[in-house]
Amino acid sequence: MQTSPAAPRQATRPNGPETPGPVGSPSDGSAPIGPTSTDPTPTDPRPIGPTPAGPTPQKTGRRFGLATATALVMGNIIGGGIFMIPAAVAPFGTVSLLAFAVLTVGAIALALVFGQLARRNPRTGGPYVYAREAFGDFAGFLSAWSYWITTWVSNAALAVAAVGYLDVLLPLHHSVPLEITAALAIQWLPALANLAGTRFVGSVQLVSTVLKFVPLLLVSVGGLFFFDPKNLGAFDASGQGWAGGMTAAAAILLFSYLGVESAAMSAGQVRDPERNVGRASVLGTTGAAVVYLLGTVAVFGTVAHQQLVHSTAPFSDAVDAMFGGGWGGTAIAVAALVSMTGALNGWTLLSAQAPYAAAKDGLFPAAFGKERRGVPTFGVLVSVALASALTVLNFASGAKGAFDMLVLITTFTATVPYLLSTAAQLYWLVRGAGEKVDRGRLVRDAVLGLGAFAFSLWLLAGAGYAAVYQGVLFLFAGILVYVWMAARRRD
Repeated sequence: MQTSPAAPRQATRPNGPETPGPVGSPSDGSAPIGPTSTDPTPTDPRPIGPTPAGPTPQKTGRRFGLATATALVMGNIIGGGIFMIPAAVAPFGTVSLLAFAVLTVGAIALALVFGQLARRNPRTGGPYVYAREAFGDFAGFLSAWSYWITTWVSNAALAVAAVGYLDVLLPLHHSVPLEITAALAIQWLPALANLAGTRFVGSVQLVSTVLKFVPLLLVSVGGLFFFDPKNLGAFDASGQGWAGGMTAAAAILLFSYLGVESAAMSAGQVRDPERNVGRASVLGTTGAAVVYLLGTVAVFGTVAHQQLVHSTAPFSDAVDAMFGGGWGGTAIAVAALVSMTGALNGWTLLSAQAPYAAAKDGLFPAAFGKERRGVPTFGVLVSVALASALTVLNFASGAKGAFDMLVLITTFTATVPYLLSTAAQLYWLVRGAGEKVDRGRLVRDAVLGLGAFAFSLWLLAGAGYAAVYQGVLFLFAGILVYVWMAARRRD
């Protein structure tokens, strides 16, 4: 979303990744990264390997402070899924809380790794930047391509889910034209906030995060005062044994922390990213974990287990159990709409970031690298247009199967940037590059890196065979784009 300067292209450079000098060193440079306009000559061949990365001063737009960056992480992690999580894991019993705790440790390890990577290379693009710097252009392209697919497909899924909650407040009577209109409006309103500039994006994200977390925390904390242990199910309600039950619950909960990379992806837009990206990632992930865990415990303790297993609106049932009446559904529908709108605002921002960074390096079409008011407007418009087309496809007769398939694919594509980023961290640790590694904290960083890599691999395995198979095909289809861009760079 903002300019990504780095060292100017060198006259000659060997193929493959290259270790950049430390920030502020002569090799760091300050010229904008991206394809040059100079024609290649026998003595000045166009480089093939990745360009060393450097700091990213903000040229346009307003930078995010720590509070806004934290809100971006929290808002993107918690979309609409939280409202169904207690019912989804209830069949496994309270062992699911143990699964949540284990996943939280893995997510925080991943957040810490993103903070370390951003401190070394505070450029917009996060996972794309780290993969390309460590492993070269092709790995960087795969990271950017998979992340881009994930964002616009997920935005379509969020909009479709939001229509269901809107129907509680304003009955749409299953009218397809009304449902399509509502879904498109829910997508394009956050897009307009993004197009207005980074100041509006940050304001909307901060306000929506507060508005959605206040009612969630009220239910989560208030539910503890109405907690009745008799409502809890068995520790191992599924009868699979505690290890089997925890693994099964974890398979459902694995993707609860997608979005932990949000601050790293927008590092160039964060003030003092070397410090604030890591802080925002950890604070945002921890805040989301507190809401997740407290909310799940509160619902477990206020709604009878047998009712919860079959519930389609667990938070609404919890509100009704605590305060009586039937207004819980309306209250939770409002909270869910606010939550999803805020998540769409943040994910729309991220949908343009990876293509923007890749375009600056000549790996995506140049139009994706154009920005206005600190926002890569072309990337935002293309991503929202694709999400809108997918939304219409979902509501069109007989097309829901294609929509469900694409959503399934994102459970694989979302994990690819995580896996490559944690692998990049391990690469620098194993290589022992002085400017990349704090030797005094080598053991700690190695443990964190291995933990984050294992968590990312767990995410990949949790996607399931169908998602991995179809996701690999979808991912490798992007090779055609890479071949086209690579050929143009050599011309």
